[in-house]
Amino acid sequence: MTESGNGPLSGVRVVELAGIGPGPFAAMLLADLGADVVRVDRPGGAGLGIDPAHDITNRNKRSVLVDLKTPQGVAQVLDLAERADVLVEGYRPGVAERLGVGPEECRARNPRLVYGRMTGWGQQGPLADTAGHDIGYIALTGALGMTGPPDGPPVFPANLLGDYAGGSLYLVIGVLAALQHARAEGGTGQVVDAAIVDGTAHLTAMIHGMLAAGGWQDRRGTNLLDGGAPFYGTYETADGGHMAVGALEQRFYGEFSRLLGIEDDAPGRDDPAAWDELRTVIAARFKTRTREEWTTVFAGSDACVAPVLSLREAPHHPHLTARGTFLEHGGITQPAPAPRFSRTPGAVRRPPARPGADTEEIARDWRVPGLLVPPPADPTDAPSGGPDRRPPSVRNEPSKGQ
Repeated sequence: MTESGNGPLSGVRVVELAGIGPGPFAAMLLADLGADVVRVDRPGGAGLGIDPAHDITNRNKRSVLVDLKTPQGVAQVLDLAERADVLVEGYRPGVAERLGVGPEECRARNPRLVYGRMTGWGQQGPLADTAGHDIGYIALTGALGMTGPPDGPPVFPANLLGDYAGGSLYLVIGVLAALQHARAEGGTGQVVDAAIVDGTAHLTAMIHGMLAAGGWQDRRGTNLLDGGAPFYGTYETADGGHMAVGALEQRFYGEFSRLLGIEDDAPGRDDPAAWDELRTVIAARFKTRTREEWTTVFAGSDACVAPVLSLREAPHHPHLTARGTFLEHGGITQPAPAPRFSRTPGAVRRPPARPGADTEEIARDWRVPGLLVPPPADPTDAPSGGPDRRPPSVRNEPSKGQ
């Protein structure tokens, strides 16, 4: 029986060619929603450099170990692709083709296959063949330039904005749309080119509209939503913590100023010329109490104020606890699958996949007996400590592909 569990994607088969960053996260999301995801790991690994048992982006998946630089490995991946609904890869443009597992080869075996490609720069363009990372992609699209204070450098939000929001989520949207189209059109698949620069640029759509309408200045820290407005930002508390304020609407701001205790002292909020003075008043008031004390003051109100929690603190917040936003599985506290479904909820069914640990199970469930054939000795492999004499075309191919 196929390992798919519950979830709206139960019965959907996904092949993930192992990499790092947005590709594995996208495949995790598909797996969380019930898809049977087989991760094709390579000898030597392609992960984050942490213990695979803690790599949550590989939860709900199963793993086979395949050397794609051998004919047997290529044949094994093509056998899997023939039985899959979706394939996800995150190599640099052209690498999958050189390895023999590109869209043409895979879709020749399986015309209904949706072939999802995750890159940073995209499959075409002047930068397509160059290396990159999240920070560069969001820099080029204007997204990074919007963050941070006007008198300081841009502030980058880890790799959440580019890799995961502009990359993984757009890949998943594209794959699911193409899968729906394939089923509606009698089984014809297609290639999905998900570039982080495209997705991140797309995320700025509303801001571009405001810019065109004259409601947004093209410099950071001066606008309504980028920290320019004193009633939409963060403030330090007496104990070194921070509170986040989002009192945009007038009625919410009224409650905020009342609970903060600045109704009689603060200048009007509607005059941008007075924003610096208003920010000073708000900041001074927040410094009079601790984060916990201010959390109590604003609890249950519509002032739109929240404590800024750390990653370890967040799972213990009463609201997130009540909703089960975080869960513990295999001794690891982690975010629960999202979004939620009334009839087909997703679940964490399996711990992070260990490379190659599920070969026999997958060979049986997917009916791919070739997975069980041991790989032949490769005479071109360099001996330990010796030079690598393999051709450059197959040596050290990048796995992130961005």
